Amino acid sequence: MVNLVKCLIPRFLRSKRVEIPVVRLQGMIIAQASPIKNILSLSRCTIALEKAFSDRKAPAVALAVNSPGGSPVQSRLIFQRIRDLAEENKKQVLVFVEDVAASGGYMIACAGDEIYADPASIVGSIGVVSSSFGFPELLKKIGVERRVHTAGRNKVSLDPFLPEKKTDIEHLKVLQLEIHETFISLVKERRNERLLDDGSLFTGLFWTGVKGKELGLVDGLGDIYSVLKARYGKETRLRLISSPRSLFSCKSGGGIQAQLGADVIDGLAVIAEERALRARYGL
Repeated sequence: MVNLVKCLIPRFLRSKRVEIPVVRLQGMIIAQASPIKNILSLSRCTIALEKAFSDRKAPAVALAVNSPGGSPVQSRLIFQRIRDLAEENKKQVLVFVEDVAASGGYMIACAGDEIYADPASIVGSIGVVSSSFGFPELLKKIGVERRVHTAGRNKVSLDPFLPEKKTDIEHLKVLQLEIHETFISLVKERRNERLLDDGSLFTGLFWTGVKGKELGLVDGLGDIYSVLKARYGKETRLRLISSPRSLFSCKSGGGIQAQLGADVIDGLAVIAEERALRARYGL
């Protein structure tokens, strides 16, 4: 009977306790569609973010970040969407780092007005990396000839089946430096006087939450429950906002089994890549 009465009373009249919407931003950051649940992209998290920030009664929105990085473009798009929503709805953003917020994951974390981490969390890695494999000698051994025809002498660069060219590497490094400068500017703008740059801050190194606090990469140490309850009271309730589930899409011209097979292969590739990323941080 008591539960029935509670259901009939509007939510805003039921209790004076504070309710904080929480959005989990977890996984490798990529732009492509994938059947893997724990990946991050702007399209994948936008609905959950908009729903969280639309809660008029909540004094803040909490973001639980657990990402080893990935696409710099998607990272910045997610960062910017969070900041836009925070300003539009006049909400404070509190970020809580779980296992890792490195590279693009840390860029997203910088959308927070305050960042908290576990003492053993990994934070930082403010840099840019490009990785691939090269197979030119393998082709020679198996008697395969690589044939590429282009209009434009720079159309093909860093082809994994051809020897590296010095000019291609130099061009790639210029691009990396430009992206790196964008990353550095974003961190400086958001963290401002809180940063303690000892010369290693923007070299791509990463640290535990304890050292991250010393360097000003995070504001405090603690988990989402203890920090929010200490700030808003013991009766504070955390409300998880989930992204809607999407069904496997079936492209025209192919059967659903073929599409599911392709999705599984893509998903396994994403898992392998994320495992490689996390391994860089000892995770």
